[in-house]
This record gives sequence, structure tokens and C-alpha cells, in this order.
Amino acid sequence: MTDTIGVWFRNDLRLTDNPALYRAFNKAEKNGSKLVLFFHLHEYFTAEITARNDYFFQTLAHFRNRLSANQITLHLLHGPVTRAFEQLIAAVPDLSAVYATLSRTPFAAERDEHVFTQLNEQGIDFQLFDGNSIAGTKDVLKSDGTPYKVYTPYMRSWHKTAKRELAASEKIAEKLPGMTVLKPADPDAEKFFDTTVLPACSRKWPSIGEHDGRQRLQEFIDEKMTAYKQARDMPELDGTSRISMHLATGSLSALYVYRNVLPYADNGDESAQTFLNELAWRDFYAMIYDYFPFLKHQAFKEAFRTIPWDENPQHFKAWSDGLTGFPIVDAAMRQLEQAGWMHNRLRMITASFLTKDLHIDWRKGEQYFERKLTDYDEASNVGGWQWASSVGTDAVPYFRIFNPYRQSERFDPDGAFIRLYVPELADVPDRYIHKPHLMPIDSQHSSGCRIGRDYPEPIVDHDTERKRALARYKGEDSI
Repeated sequence: MTDTIGVWFRNDLRLTDNPALYRAFNKAEKNGSKLVLFFHLHEYFTAEITARNDYFFQTLAHFRNRLSANQITLHLLHGPVTRAFEQLIAAVPDLSAVYATLSRTPFAAERDEHVFTQLNEQGIDFQLFDGNSIAGTKDVLKSDGTPYKVYTPYMRSWHKTAKRELAASEKIAEKLPGMTVLKPADPDAEKFFDTTVLPACSRKWPSIGEHDGRQRLQEFIDEKMTAYKQARDMPELDGTSRISMHLATGSLSALYVYRNVLPYADNGDESAQTFLNELAWRDFYAMIYDYFPFLKHQAFKEAFRTIPWDENPQHFKAWSDGLTGFPIVDAAMRQLEQAGWMHNRLRMITASFLTKDLHIDWRKGEQYFERKLTDYDEASNVGGWQWASSVGTDAVPYFRIFNPYRQSERFDPDGAFIRLYVPELADVPDRYIHKPHLMPIDSQHSSGCRIGRDYPEPIVDHDTERKRALARYKGEDSI
């Protein structure tokens, strides 16, 4: 009598370099087993369709359609995780094992613990495989077995550890059709996804799924990577890879990206090496979050856990809407709203502005980005916000406060990016594009941009707020 092995897809919506799928396939092929591929629609993510969820569920639909076109079924489960797995076990009574890709968030860890207990009670094996990182969170540690807390020594060790091979995938796609269970495990979940979830996903995204992700990576390697080291900080140049949303959904594996860029770095391409170092940041933050899972809600640095943040809904709304009167901040926030993505340099600028110019809690900014970013990665986003607000591990020193005007002049010198996303400033003369509030009235008239009417005055004075931020971090200002 044959058994069935389940492959639980999560944020690994791909066939290429998928260790969970690869291990399940090999075992099934060896033992003559069937495979049941499935995805669980957790109510936490279906309750509200944010930009992040819109992109993810469209990627899921794209992946299902791709499999379906090749006579492969990706089943859907819905509802509380315990009930969902009860339905799976009832629909697949010969289920002997479930394989899945490891996710290292506190939410996923708690969920997986429940599933492990539930499956174990039924005599069903549950195995997790590291498929979304280049080095696992326990792979790069100090000599005493403790985690690195500073990026640079971690990165050096990471480069020595990271050169793993990709999980083979060529024969999997060819043989899966004859190995997979076709009968729906939960027809109600299929209906819920098609009639409730997908209709709420209305945005048009330019790059979705494994094929687009691989194509975008190759275009970056062929056309942009040589200039990456110099161009990556200039938002108007589009000099980055733009594959981060594919890493977030798992339509690309980080290891696949690494293995395709590594030969160029090994041949001395400094831009390729810089790019790999950015991938090391991703693993560094994943490692930190795995060892310190409280970081989404609490600062890493104990000394900064009691900073008196402001409660100012008007300022937070101005920041969210891109109406602060600081053009580079406003352009960045409007890019986030329109594209579901923000250039990394701009993430630093907007986070510094929220926390050190507006004195608003970094957690509010992190939660806002969670809703808006199609490439949201919990560990990286938490790490980035704690870095910019100076409360995290290996963070920017608290006294380093980005001047939004200087950042604008340095990284968008001609105002091309600003004009793209803040059209009311399109005809503002170059000399005023970074500080339009200094325009004389005749320039305001000729440019069609009246300050205070067409574009706001700065909502704060940077020099004043910089002093207040320094006092707060020193514990000298409590209001």
C-alpha cells in the first residue's frame, strides 16, 4: 500500500531550488509514494488585503495556474490551522509526512509547533528545511557558538560558509504530474480563494512569479550589476535588482540568486561583491531575529527601550501621505504607495525622518511598511527600522541623524526622482527643488507651485528637531 507525502508551500512559491519539494519528491520517487501539494490560507493574512497581501496572493494564483497548466494541483486549505490540517488528514488518510520550508518568524514558529504536535499525534512526520536563506541562522556563529551582533565579522564568516549547492529541480517538473493527488482536499477553501480573496487583489504588478523573477535577475546581471556599487544609492537611476519581492514570496530562492552572482564576484567584480554583501545583511537580520524574537515589539538596545516617543497623528499622516514639505521624504512615501516598493536609500531616509525629526515610535513605521511593502520580510524590516532609529544591533549611532535636505542633494541632485513622484514640484527651478519653501513668490507663480497651497510648508524645522532627538536619546528630554 502506497503512502502520500505532503508538501506545504508557504513563502517558497517556486519549483527551482526548493529543498522541501526536492526531498519529498526524492522520497516519493524512491518509495512509490504520491505527493499532495498544498497551501494554507491563514485567516490572519486573508482578513485584510493590504498591498503586501495583494501581491502575495496574486503570486500564489500565478503559481497555482502554472502548476495547473502542467496537470499539477496545488490544493488550498483555509481556516484555523488545526482545523485545516484535520481536513487535510481526512482527505488524505494515507498521509505519512509533511515537508515544508522553514520560516523563522515568531508567528511561524508558534504555528509550526502546533502543527508538529497535531501531526505527531497522528503518527505523521513533519520536517522543515531551510530554503529561503543562503546560510541558516545556526550556520554562521562565533567560535564560542553565540550569534554575531555586528554585521562586518558576520559577513566575513558568512562568505566562507555560504557556498552551498542548489537543490536539483529539472526532473521534478517533468515527473510531478503523475505523482500528485488531484482531488481537492478542501473545496470550500478553493471557492473562498477564487471568490473572496482574489477579487480583492486588484492592483497590477509588473513582475510576478518564478519566470519573471529569474528574468529580472538575469537582466540585472546583464545590464545593471557592473554599475551597482555606484548606482545603488541613486533612486532615479533604477540601479538595483528589484528582485526583493520575489525573495519575499519565494518565487526566487536567495541561494539561486547567490549562485548566479557568485562567479562574477569570484572574478573580481566589485559590484557583484557589494551585491552579495547585501544578501549577507538579509541572512544577518534573519539570524538576529531567530535568536532575539522579541525585536518586532522591543528595541535590541535596552538603554533605548524607554525613549519617550511622540503621539502625533497629524505628523504620522503627513509622513504616510507624502505631505511633509520635505521633497525627498514625500517622493519616497509616494513611491511606496504607488509601487508597493521603496528604494533602500529612501527607506533609511524616511525611517530616520519619522523617528528623529518627528519623534514617532519606530514600531509604527515598521507596521506601516508591513502593510505597504510587497517585499516585506519581517526580520529585515524590523532590523532596518531598528538600525535607522539607532535602537538595534549594530545600528547607526544615535547622534547620526540624516539631514533630509543633504540626503536629497546628494542622492537626487537634479531632483529627477522628486519630480517623478511629486508632480506639483515638476516645474520648480533646480535651485529650489530640495527646499521649495525657500522659493520667492515670483518663482512660485512661474512654477505653478504655491507653497502652502499646492505643496506644504515643512511640518517641522530639521535643525530644531535634531537637537530634540539628541536630547531624547541622551535621556535629557522627556516631552
